[in-house]
Amino acid sequence: MSFDVPKVENYKFYLDVAFNNARKKASEKRSSLKMDRFSKSKVLEFEKIETVNDVLTSKLAKIIISFPNFDNLVEFYTELVSTLIDYKELKKSLGALNWAKKKIPEFSRQFKTSIRKTQDLQSIRRYGKEYYGRISSVMRQIRSNLEFLEETRKIMRNFPTIKEMFTVAIAGFPNVGKSTLLSKLTTSKPDIQSYAFTTTTLNVGYIKENTVKIQFIDTPGTLNRISKMNEIEQIAYLAIKYCANMIIYVYDLSEHYTLKDQEQLLENLKEFDKPIVLYLSKTDILDKKKVAAFKKKVQAITDITILKEKVLEGFKKY
Repeated sequence: MSFDVPKVENYKFYLDVAFNNARKKASEKRSSLKMDRFSKSKVLEFEKIETVNDVLTSKLAKIIISFPNFDNLVEFYTELVSTLIDYKELKKSLGALNWAKKKIPEFSRQFKTSIRKTQDLQSIRRYGKEYYGRISSVMRQIRSNLEFLEETRKIMRNFPTIKEMFTVAIAGFPNVGKSTLLSKLTTSKPDIQSYAFTTTTLNVGYIKENTVKIQFIDTPGTLNRISKMNEIEQIAYLAIKYCANMIIYVYDLSEHYTLKDQEQLLENLKEFDKPIVLYLSKTDILDKKKVAAFKKKVQAITDITILKEKVLEGFKKY
């Protein structure tokens, strides 16, 4: 699922676009009108009202439909939304935009009727000015809703696109080689840095063996209690809980994370009750005797080909 929602601007931006377009349209039409001043003023005021109405209602409609239907999401995305977003406020804000989208045409029809009935030039100008004031007031009333939707959009743009297929989560402490492993297993080319906590979103990659296609997720963070996780760690936690069919746990004996801490994180992952394959990273910089002893102790894999075979075995049992 894609959460690529366009930027939501502030209410003044939409008013400026609508009013500028209205003035431009009226100016373009003015020279082609061959009629008396009074009749011309009516036609031009109608043109401005219709333009303001069309611009604002189309802009609001575009915002509303750009947000997905949150009532029909799969469990992973439902949990993601409820964890990271104030869902009640989101629905309220979308409802407020829908109210404005309906209110603007009401005022447009009302003022066009008033202008149509008037018999003097001064009243046309007065009604036009009142119309702009009413429309500005409507947009001002949804100011905070537009601001909230923009903040929500910023959160949602970090939501990963995870497909419904056999999925393997790559887990472990920060900077233990998860992103490097993902790049070796798949065609994914994540941004790999040499310091901790570098993964700021979920990196997703795929392998295809004949008719078999498998999805891999590089999950950042330490996945402790969800109440203490940052946003990206919460996403990773939910991805493992709801999307992963298998977990590759990455051990790293070269980092400052103690073996005891890494074993504790592994125990936490076992609570998901999913098959776990152990992988030892960075063996090229480790003492070979140390690697051999560790492999014997925990049965960790160090060869990418063997690791792929284990994943394919898991897929066949799925």
